[in-house]
Amino acid sequence: MKKLEKSLKAVANQRRLSILKLLKENKEQSVSVIAFKIKLSIRSTSKHLAILFGADILDREQRNFQTFYRLLQNQEPSVKYIISIL
Repeated sequence: MKKLEKSLKAVANQRRLSILKLLKENKEQSVSVIAFKIKLSIRSTSKHLAILFGADILDREQRNFQTFYRLLQNQEPSVKYIISIL
C-alpha cells in the first residue's frame, strides 16, 4: 500500500502530469528539453523529475553532462492507467 500511495502522490501534480505526458509522447528527453517544453526552470523541473524517479515512475541515464529521463517499463497498474489517459 505504501508504494501505491507514494506513486499516487507523485502523479498528483499538474507539472508532473505534464512531464509524464511529454515522456509518453517522446519516449526520452533531457532535463533541459523537458524544462523548455513545460515552460519551467531547469531547477524546478529537476525537482519534479526527482520525485517521479523516487516513486519508481521514471528511469534516468546520465550521458556526459546531461541527464535523460524516460518512463519506467514496470510501473504500478494505477500509474500505468493514469499515463495511458494523458
